[in-house]
Amino acid sequence: MKNYFKFNVLPYILYLLIKLIYSTNKKVFHHPKLKNDEAFIFVAWHGDLISCPNNYFKNRPNGTVKTMISQSKDGEIISKVYSLFGVESIRGSSSKGATKALISTIKEIKSGSDVALTPDGPRGPRFSFAGGVITIAQKSGAKIVVLNSKPSKYWQFNSWDKFILPKPFGKVDFYMSEPFDINNLEVEEARDFIKSKMMLNAII
Repeated sequence: MKNYFKFNVLPYILYLLIKLIYSTNKKVFHHPKLKNDEAFIFVAWHGDLISCPNNYFKNRPNGTVKTMISQSKDGEIISKVYSLFGVESIRGSSSKGATKALISTIKEIKSGSDVALTPDGPRGPRFSFAGGVITIAQKSGAKIVVLNSKPSKYWQFNSWDKFILPKPFGKVDFYMSEPFDINNLEVEEARDFIKSKMMLNAII
């Protein structure tokens, strides 16, 4: 019964809670215009995960986006919550099922789907940068777009990623960078470049 609640009921409760909280907040979007016929790699920090569906679908209401989510039990819950928002999952991470997930992600981009990745997931440390994003971008040729959000009022959890949950009845600024490519950069150079873009509007 406990597992049934955790994996079949809890995701719906979390989904409704997130929807309710964001519905009470004023939302301001700072977005570029993206080409509808181009697939992108969207990157966000793990602590800002719940803002990503609102951020993405405002700019691409008819978009198809798939995200890499770990094969852990917590990943199963996140996967179900994201599916309720219309985000499909590619199961795997840098620590488990990595090769299969990387190949699947590159195939999704080449078939025309956007993908969403958290460079510091699934276990951190916070603001660390796993190399999967760089590999996927350089092998697929896709440009990268950074997602951030800044609530005016929020709770910050005492978890490794300092998870952010907006408080009701405030304002949330959603940020989306201009697309950029890293095809001509060395790995360390690409890592520093992407991370600098991701830190511009990050909550420390």
